[in-house]
Amino acid sequence: MLFIHELINNEIISVTFIAWFIAQILKVILTLIMDKKFDVYRFVGSGGMPSSHSALVMSLSTAVGLKTGWGSVEYAISLAVAMVVMYDASGVRRSVGKQAMILNKIIADKHNHKSLKEIREKRLKELIGHTPIEVFAGALLGILIANMIM
Repeated sequence: MLFIHELINNEIISVTFIAWFIAQILKVILTLIMDKKFDVYRFVGSGGMPSSHSALVMSLSTAVGLKTGWGSVEYAISLAVAMVVMYDASGVRRSVGKQAMILNKIIADKHNHKSLKEIREKRLKELIGHTPIEVFAGALLGILIANMIM
């Protein structure tokens, strides 16, 4: 029970969860404003503005830096992990999303012409990664939230 108590009262975990939660809520709100539709899936889905991955890891890194010091080993580790996650979100995962868009066009074309029955996929998920602006916005959000709460 002590573990659960300490986990719930861990200030750094709380900051990271709050940053992730706010970023996900902002995705729903921005989808409502921009696309004029209420899409609950945006709350749990990946991709979009702002990057909740970036908000989470940068709030973690900032909170660790504020708590343990900017020269600490813990801060260095958390910052390195944050950089890898943000690079992945705007690089690899974004490329996968672009490839999914192209493949979806090929699949739709083949299904419409019914020339290839081997393609069983109906549609691949396209919104997987982030643009650099979405990553930057998420990182900034995470830094701001950590500074406000810590």
